[in-house]
Amino acid sequence: MARLLLPFLAGSVASFAVLLVLLGSQRTSRNATRRLASIRKAAGSGSAPMDGTGLEKEDPWGYTEWLEALLERYGPGQVLKTLLLHADSKLSLSAFVMISAGIAVVAGGTVWAFARTLWIGGVAAVVAAFIPTFVMRFKRSRRLKAFGAALPDAIDLMSRCLVAGHSIGSSIEMIGQQAPEPLAFEFVQVYQQQRLGLQFRDALLQMGARVPSRDLQFFVTAILVQKETGGDLTEILSRTSHVIRERVRIEGEVRTRTAQGRLTGWILGCLPIVMLVLINIISPGYSHVLFHDPIGKDLMYAGATLIAIGALIIRKIVNIQV
Repeated sequence: MARLLLPFLAGSVASFAVLLVLLGSQRTSRNATRRLASIRKAAGSGSAPMDGTGLEKEDPWGYTEWLEALLERYGPGQVLKTLLLHADSKLSLSAFVMISAGIAVVAGGTVWAFARTLWIGGVAAVVAAFIPTFVMRFKRSRRLKAFGAALPDAIDLMSRCLVAGHSIGSSIEMIGQQAPEPLAFEFVQVYQQQRLGLQFRDALLQMGARVPSRDLQFFVTAILVQKETGGDLTEILSRTSHVIRERVRIEGEVRTRTAQGRLTGWILGCLPIVMLVLINIISPGYSHVLFHDPIGKDLMYAGATLIAIGALIIRKIVNIQV
């Protein structure tokens, strides 16, 4: 078994290395050309796609274009593409799917080589296939937290720039120069899009599509409403910043008061698994009946189902939206 496992792992690693090299070659210049063509086309027609796809880094080209187009036809592919956009990932949709499939094959083959059970290998492959998605969700969450923490200060800076006599464009440029990442990058994108001829409204909407933050939606809505109806923009920005700060403060208090419930959910969900592992380490073969007897298997499946249901109920209780 070891003789077959080592060549399998070596071949899988070599295949992934070749795949990453092929996917990364000559993509930067081609993507830049395609993004500039999209911007010129949008500027000439006076409109732009509202989902931010005109400036995506993960646009397909060359030999992966057919796979990219095939994946975008279906709902899961569109959801993954949006996730990559929100996580600011440099991977294309086709590369992300192929990497996930490769990880699933390697994990499933490795587990099957040790366990020699097909369904266990299949479960391992399915779980491993979602690992890149979990990583992208974590990156998106971390990026949104950093963006939300810097947004109120950026709005205050924009308000002060307007009071000092600067235009909206120059105030956005100053935010891009002085604000921390990733907020600075997004405002630089808006400023550059304006310079390339994209309408200010479309640039703001594209930024809102790239960053799924409710606080940013408040900011974008406030500016667009002021553009349509008029009014004191500095006062509107000051009140928007105050509302965002209060929402963040209340959200922090809610998370503090629900911390015990979240900890309880983690303990109740992980404790049976941890205890099962520890008992088998202390007394090998203790749970042999549980895994091999039909009644033991039914009890194990029922227990896992009840644990999952309990974790979902606890999550629903402590997940309070502000």
